[in-house]
Amino acid sequence: MLITFFRAIILYIIVLIVMRAMGKREIGQLQPFELAISIMIADLASIPMAEIGIPITNGIIPILGLLIMHLLISFINLKSVKLREIICGKPRILIYRGIIDEKALKKERFTINELQERLRGDNVINLGDVEYAILETNGEITVILKPEKRGVTVEDLKLDSIYEGITYDLVVDGKIMYDNLKKLGKDYNWLKNQLKQYKIKPEEALIATIDGKQKIFCQKKGEKFERNNY
Repeated sequence: MLITFFRAIILYIIVLIVMRAMGKREIGQLQPFELAISIMIADLASIPMAEIGIPITNGIIPILGLLIMHLLISFINLKSVKLREIICGKPRILIYRGIIDEKALKKERFTINELQERLRGDNVINLGDVEYAILETNGEITVILKPEKRGVTVEDLKLDSIYEGITYDLVVDGKIMYDNLKKLGKDYNWLKNQLKQYKIKPEEALIATIDGKQKIFCQKKGEKFERNNY
């Protein structure tokens, strides 16, 4: 029983390292070859994890082999456009200038109902509002609305936009983010003085952040709040 426990831990660490080496992608953004490799890795890890009689190397070596295969295919994708199209496929336009391409739907084995369902996922209720709908190689659909159906932007209104920057965590669950403070050119004493006005010590903060406008948000650990019942 103890052996199974340690084998599971070792395989988990190996799989975790391999998945991290494969890069950061969400499951819905995986290319077909990446999804195939991910499924195979999970299967290879599960067998020696459960069967003590099978050497653990029988799972580790094939997993490392798949990692090498993934890195090789990724390198090929970077170097050759033609091979990239063979391995990953090409995006296909399902709606072109407001007209549904029936041939493209048939080639991708897409029904009208499936297309409508995907569009609703992008908050597009009416097919008539779509100028272009492109099926990407990872299975996602990119939607471009007709000009009159698009939201108004600051540029459309000819207004001056204000740079907002990004928000940095200063404290998370009582732990000071020294790397972020360094990026901002600040130190612990600055943070302490900033939180003093909220009557909070840095170590007492559940969360403390600063945005691009230098506005600080913070909340003390254990702070009680009332929940309204509806």
